[in-house]
Amino acid sequence: MEVNSNKNFSAKALEDFRLIDQALQDKDQTAYGELMKRYKMAVYHMILKMVRNVDDAEDLTIEAFAKAFKNLHKFKQDYTFSTWLFRIATNNAIDFIRKKRLKTLSLNTTFKNDSGDDVNIDVEDETLNPQQEAIKTQKIELVQMFVTKLPPKYQRLVRLRYFDELSYDEIAKELDAPLGTIKAQLYRARELMYELVKDKKDQI
Repeated sequence: MEVNSNKNFSAKALEDFRLIDQALQDKDQTAYGELMKRYKMAVYHMILKMVRNVDDAEDLTIEAFAKAFKNLHKFKQDYTFSTWLFRIATNNAIDFIRKKRLKTLSLNTTFKNDSGDDVNIDVEDETLNPQQEAIKTQKIELVQMFVTKLPPKYQRLVRLRYFDELSYDEIAKELDAPLGTIKAQLYRARELMYELVKDKKDQI
């Protein structure tokens, strides 16, 4: 892969290019590991500022690198690897946030206001008129119906995470399973839920 000679790249950028070539040509896992080591914390902190949740930021950081490495053969050295990587991470986080807006309002009783503070819908319940209360009840019932359409192992995970509001660590202890397994399965469960919910978003 040739470097664009019209651009003045830093020594770090040139080293990134070398590692990318090594990863692609030699299938060198060490090169992939070095690229991740160089940028993992920077990507994580950027995503954390966007999603404001440690567990989600960890998941999205891993996803960003997975997507980048999967598409590494498409990378053109017209720009630095870091610029390309951060664009992938940002777009992935934005997509997650868009999906979560629907899921948060559907699966949780809380949402974040413009200041990033959690607002509990239950606090407002006493001001809801009968029609609003009925709509809210229908939303909860609809989401619970979608949960029952998930495979059994995902149903339990979703209920523990979103209805019982347990952390990833608490779920891992509850199910006596590795933390990484819990995160991977919850990610898949969220994707399945979104596929079920997105076609019905006008109803919820």
